[in-house]
This record gives sequence, structure tokens and C-alpha cells, in this order.
Amino acid sequence: MLEKRSVTLAGHRTSIALEPEFWAVLDAAASRRGIALAALIAEIDTERDPERPLASCLRVFALGEAGRDCQD
Repeated sequence: MLEKRSVTLAGHRTSIALEPEFWAVLDAAASRRGIALAALIAEIDTERDPERPLASCLRVFALGEAGRDCQD
């Protein structure tokens, strides 16, 4: 089941729907960096290829973070 969250990116409100497991990893990654989740999402958004959907980029980022957690 997807969980929707709203964030402001570049001055515009947008909703993102991800599985709760991905949100949990993103929340933890933001916390480790000492930044708000919205700030992390904004960073990922500015670095992504505009042709790739933001939700997909967030999932790929979360997978990379989850892999790092397993290596620690």
C-alpha cells in the first residue's frame, strides 16, 4: 500500500506516493544527516535526471541507503 506525503520543492507543493518501507529509510537517512526529510528530497530532486520520476529516484536512493546499513 502506498503512503502519500506532501512536500514543497522549488516553491511548489507536490505529493509523493511511496511504500512505507521506503519512507522509513528516507526518514532515517535524513535524520542521520541532521536535515529535514523535505531537504533530503529537495537534494535528490535537484540531482536527478528530469526524465526520471522523482518517486523512482527516491526508491533508488533508499535502496542505496539500505545497502549501506547492511554494510555497517
